[in-house]
Amino acid sequence: MVSLLPESHRGLTQLGLGPEAYVSGSQQVHGPCNRTHRPADPGALCRRRRDLEPLPFAGPHRAQPWPGLEIHTRDYNSQDVSGEPGARPRRRMGAAAGPRGRPCARARGGGRMAALGGFGLWRWAARAALGLRGRWSGRGYAAGPAQSPPTFGFLLDIDGVLVRGHRVIPAALEAFRRLLDSQGQLRVPVVFVTNAGNILQHGKAQELSALLGFKVEPDQVILSHSPMKLFSQYHRRRMLVSGQGPLVENARALGFENVVTVDELRAAFPVLDMVDLQRRPKTTPLPPSDFPAIEGVLLLGEPVRWETSLQLIMDVLLSNGNPGTGLATAPYPHLPVLASNMDLLWMAEAKMPRFGHGTFLLCLETIYQKVTGKELRYEGLMGKPSILTYQYAEDLIRQQTERRGWVAPIQNLYAVGDNPMSDVYGANLFHQYLQMVKHDGAQELGAGGLWKQRPSATQSCTSILVCTGVYSPKVPVSTEPAQGGEEPPFHGHRDFRFSQELMEASHIVHDVDEAVQLVFHKEGWAL
Repeated sequence: MVSLLPESHRGLTQLGLGPEAYVSGSQQVHGPCNRTHRPADPGALCRRRRDLEPLPFAGPHRAQPWPGLEIHTRDYNSQDVSGEPGARPRRRMGAAAGPRGRPCARARGGGRMAALGGFGLWRWAARAALGLRGRWSGRGYAAGPAQSPPTFGFLLDIDGVLVRGHRVIPAALEAFRRLLDSQGQLRVPVVFVTNAGNILQHGKAQELSALLGFKVEPDQVILSHSPMKLFSQYHRRRMLVSGQGPLVENARALGFENVVTVDELRAAFPVLDMVDLQRRPKTTPLPPSDFPAIEGVLLLGEPVRWETSLQLIMDVLLSNGNPGTGLATAPYPHLPVLASNMDLLWMAEAKMPRFGHGTFLLCLETIYQKVTGKELRYEGLMGKPSILTYQYAEDLIRQQTERRGWVAPIQNLYAVGDNPMSDVYGANLFHQYLQMVKHDGAQELGAGGLWKQRPSATQSCTSILVCTGVYSPKVPVSTEPAQGGEEPPFHGHRDFRFSQELMEASHIVHDVDEAVQLVFHKEGWAL
């Protein structure tokens, strides 16, 4: 197990906490998963990079597997794989698996019009938006005894797992057909954990509802900056906020009462922004004398004009919050900086990944280091892979479970993502933290004085990597040192150290639907 103890001032960055608290990760890692689409040939394989072990699917078809069909995974959260290795063919149209793999009759409805009521109407609208034709089968709902309360839950990434840009991935609709019951209610707790942040929480919930075909509540969505609600010691300070979209609304929703945007700062000090010749002031106005000093910097997401934001943020840090003046020596430690979303890359409609906020942070850190000779330090880094984000998600899972009246505690979390250096690294790091808490009673490590939750019942967090986003099975990239001793490229944030172990997913599957099927089999639930 990799130690989580501090290195220099970077002991708990992975926890989402400040200068005495940090570790470093976000790399695009590729493996030989050759299922880049759902093939007609059932013998297609989806394999891990090495040390492959067959997943023991138990069920009525185990004795007659399709020739050549093997879905290989490796579970790093257990000592071994129990059960008899085998392969499971896809369930035939209209068949539903019951508890322990026994076949059961699917629920019968009142025909097509009945299927369009409630969840069916949402489903029909989502399929129509995708341009999917034909009749939707309501298969998959088990008849018979009621399902026992869930003891597991899902942490689902959004971009690259459920959607690509503004287009829903078809497998996501299939996944939620399994996750929803006949009344359109979730069968297990689900929280959406995204590193996006340039949108309001309720806006993201509405967007997901329209795309996925069921009602997503705002408190089921965690944006990259959501854990900033815990940093109440900065909520009354005057903070410069950077990003795009509803910046002020997001900052206030997080608890920050006194914020100024980069555009507002530029309007007050127009001579600070000199890169764009078209926007340079024609005269040199006097700087305002009544502009209140800035007391911290809030980085909520990538801005539109990077050069303007980089320049003005540097001006604030170098002037100790008074950009209209100059200081002979830059203050250090500098003003507090809170940042969210460390993703270097993210996946949209383009064939190649796009720059994320992690790239903007890299630019800011490099400029600050070059200008001052010192390291830019964060009071908090939020978003995956920080442990604080996963603690926040765990608490929302618990609240969701209580609202639904499920009495059994949630013991196992399954984190599904497409980015090895945010989704996989973060889930594995949180799993290690849970083991530390379990064996050493290190509950306060994650709190750092910020986290005041009730004792956790969660025992594991399993990472599942899908092949529909940043992770690409087409171009294998080694994470081992190259010939000549050169280090492989590391796409993670500076404050999260490279760890081969943390970057290896417990399971690699083609898409989120296969991830849900895998989890249901592991937990003994009917599909």
